[in-house]
Amino acid sequence: MSKLHSIATAQDPPAPKSTAIAEKDLARVSDTFSRMRLMMGKRVFGRAAIAKTMPDLEVMHLDVLDAMRRIEGEITVGAIAEALRIDPSRGSRLVSDLVSRGVLQRVASQEDGRRSLLERTELGDRLLMEVRIVKRSVLTSVLEDWPAEDIENFRCSSKIRHRLL
Repeated sequence: MSKLHSIATAQDPPAPKSTAIAEKDLARVSDTFSRMRLMMGKRVFGRAAIAKTMPDLEVMHLDVLDAMRRIEGEITVGAIAEALRIDPSRGSRLVSDLVSRGVLQRVASQEDGRRSLLERTELGDRLLMEVRIVKRSVLTSVLEDWPAEDIENFRCSSKIRHRLL
């Protein structure tokens, strides 16, 4: 046995005891995660929100709104492009499109009046709210057969994992 194999084996946690109930629960959780992964990969939440609110938008427009939530400090076209890891010219086109549609507005920076900052408009806030509503609706349907205790256990274990990462 190699030294690397010995180290890896020594650090592996003990395998949980398998029971019929545990296998059934594992299968249910696995199925739920698979459905969620497929929905997220196909951008179901965003597409549904767009269809209800502004059918002519692209999912990438929602990415701009989401990036704005994550940016600390002044929100500029450059900050959005950096957050999305896209070319600044692509970021500028997306922002300009959202401004022309009334989803975003440009405002002067309080630090430097020559700088243009971005803010969501009421329409932009409604669009983000619709995304949240769709997401909660889908999650409710996906988790509807989970017992309350399982949902609480998952919520608590997710908090712990999030703190560790």
